[in-house]
Amino acid sequence: MMQTTTIARPQLRYEQVKQYIIDHINRGDWNVGERLPSESELVETLGVSRMTVHRALRELMTEGLVTRAQGVGTFVAKPVPRATLLELHDIADDIIAAGHVHTQKLITLEAIRADVDLAMAFDQRPGAKLFHSVIVHFEDDIPLQVEERYVSPHFVPDYLEQDFTNLHPHRLLTHISRPDEMEHVIFAITPDKQLQHLLELDEPTTACLQLVRRTWVQGKTVMKGIFTYPGNRYSLGGRYQI
Repeated sequence: MMQTTTIARPQLRYEQVKQYIIDHINRGDWNVGERLPSESELVETLGVSRMTVHRALRELMTEGLVTRAQGVGTFVAKPVPRATLLELHDIADDIIAAGHVHTQKLITLEAIRADVDLAMAFDQRPGAKLFHSVIVHFEDDIPLQVEERYVSPHFVPDYLEQDFTNLHPHRLLTHISRPDEMEHVIFAITPDKQLQHLLELDEPTTACLQLVRRTWVQGKTVMKGIFTYPGNRYSLGGRYQI
């Protein structure tokens, strides 16, 4: 019988910085509420670039392990329970399956240049080209989701040529290739004026759920999506066997 050998992917530098910080937190060297060494101190201690340290801290903040205060520093965060979503369905399918009518409205479809945060999300340099779309999804003429996506041109070269007045990006992307890896992070937010307008919210203080999703294909980030839902119209959840 032929045996196959799996070769582990070398750990990237920013992942090493993340693990260094996590190890110190787990050992109790840095406790909840305690300030971590500054970026400059971590650069000097670990012998890495400031960009590498910045990315590691940004990801740890997204994962809820640290908090950052502008001009003050980075602190160990209080642990927050997080549920795992095994799968996120196409919202159009969810609306139709519930017996309602789905429609969508294209707001934005353009090419942009990545800022620092997007560049880190896609493992690219700042200024790299990305495709950007914003679509509002309606259930029986009531806005249910604002879908904002950033897509790698290398993954979908003709993304800007698609008719997203009818076609849903989720179906396009999964038709090209199912992701090998996905990351979901959910926040509770107060929507800004643009989201209030797109979701037709009467009260500007209406709480919204915002899901940030990244997908990888063959080890490369191909999509970052930001999906915003009015908290009083939609819920997120999952069911799985233990």
